[in-house]
Amino acid sequence: MSPARPPVTAFGPDFPFPYDDWISHPAGLGRVPPEKLGTEVAVVGAGIAGLVAAYELLRMGLRPVVYESSRLGGRLRSQPFEGADGIVAELGGMRFPRSSTAFHHYVDLLGLRTEPFPNPLTPAAPSTVIDLHGRTYYGRTLADLPPFFTEVADAWASALEEGAGFEALQEAIRNRDTATLQRLWHELVPLWDDRTFYDFVSASKAFAGLTYRHREAFGQVGFGTGGWDSDFPNSMLEILRVVTTACDEDQLLVTGGVEQVPQGLWRRAPEHPAHWPAGTSLSSLHGGGTRPGVARIHRVDPDTIRVTDVHGVERDYGAVLTTCQSWLLTTQIRTDESLFSQELWMALDRTRYMQSTKTFVMVDRPFWRDTDPATGRDVLSMTLTDRLTRSTYLFDHGDDRPGVICLSYSWMSDSLKMLPYPVEKRVDLALRALRKIYPDVDIASHIIGDPITMTWESDPHSLGAFKGALPGHYRYNRRMYCHFVQDDLPSAERGIFMAGDDVSWTPAWAEGAVQTALNAVWGIAHHLGGSCAPENPGPGDRFAELAPPALPD
Repeated sequence: MSPARPPVTAFGPDFPFPYDDWISHPAGLGRVPPEKLGTEVAVVGAGIAGLVAAYELLRMGLRPVVYESSRLGGRLRSQPFEGADGIVAELGGMRFPRSSTAFHHYVDLLGLRTEPFPNPLTPAAPSTVIDLHGRTYYGRTLADLPPFFTEVADAWASALEEGAGFEALQEAIRNRDTATLQRLWHELVPLWDDRTFYDFVSASKAFAGLTYRHREAFGQVGFGTGGWDSDFPNSMLEILRVVTTACDEDQLLVTGGVEQVPQGLWRRAPEHPAHWPAGTSLSSLHGGGTRPGVARIHRVDPDTIRVTDVHGVERDYGAVLTTCQSWLLTTQIRTDESLFSQELWMALDRTRYMQSTKTFVMVDRPFWRDTDPATGRDVLSMTLTDRLTRSTYLFDHGDDRPGVICLSYSWMSDSLKMLPYPVEKRVDLALRALRKIYPDVDIASHIIGDPITMTWESDPHSLGAFKGALPGHYRYNRRMYCHFVQDDLPSAERGIFMAGDDVSWTPAWAEGAVQTALNAVWGIAHHLGGSCAPENPGPGDRFAELAPPALPD
């Protein structure tokens, strides 16, 4: 029997460092000098990036001091429905690719369960309805749909092979063949950085041989996880990263809510931490709660950065990690301009965030599994449509427990349509749209409890769902991503670090937040005089070998 192919993981392609191997190595992530043990390090933001970094810094024997202006977990936010044990609405991140091996390291560390996410046309979705141009199509797999949809999926696969050498890229990622991956990816960076996703699709031979309706359907309802049109203005490089690292397929949800991951890291006492007694956790170091939000960050001497919280309390640190969205460093936190170069400020300020809205209801039972006696079909299905709702997801917790319907998951201009309205109006609009697809199904009669909604662009601590890089933004992204390696920076710009999915190459994915958090852990330890074990070098130790290519200015 031939050996199984290695899986696709989030290995590169911009910086092909094996984060999963690094964090699971028995030698650990590194050590700081004995005199630095117990040193306080400020961590601004208690999302997944902040808490992964804080947890690993604690393991090293440092004392992370975590600041949070909103709520622990950031955009991994699982909002419980009142009165229902363990039934949640995933307001931020909700589907986590199996390829996100660094993120799943922490899921497994906490003993959390995962299960397949009910994406359309996957076994986890009992059935799928595509409603396009007023016509409805029903199926359980792509093969059940008219050939038109197979033509769309095949054209996309052909376009990827034609324009990016997709199979060879993925094979290099599977085999962790760094030399081949770098050679292939470095050729694609200047080719696709300044061209849009839509340009890639429309200019491909695969789609050129089809009709406009094929491209339109790809944008409206797509394949697998849904339509792609909200990403059409983005740089094609961003889309290539998503598909080559399999972020768009084989996705999982965290049973009971993904917020358990940041909450678990906050409360978990690492085994055998340096310096700290057994049983020490981030929670115990903080007396149970994070510090308040940050109002100001400024340097007071060459080795000290002062953080002032919203109540005016000042504390001085030798190193500071910011994990908040980059715009907050100018709009919410007064940050000394001298802490970053003007080129880096340009990158931070030009970061472009995408809008997103979700609206959820809890229902008395998973009634969508009922069979329509007239058609023999499920009465309600996972739904992709060009109507206002765009995507509707169904979450089944068993026959004897309430179910959850994400009535609408929308992006960009579709999200802005919801922005002014309260939750009741949003539910009404969604139900009206779904009634046109399912005229004989009374969804409202099954709703129990209060609905839950979230629009991320209206959240003052987020200002958007996540980054969506525009054409020409590769240089900006590189400046942000590579900032954790600071030996060549002026002394006035050292000691402050950044992490988060908007600093990563893969915005919107928790894996990117985790990887940049681990970069920052290496950077902080290095800044304080620490080092990695020779048998387990960190991302900064291999930076010269693996660094993303630099495009000319």
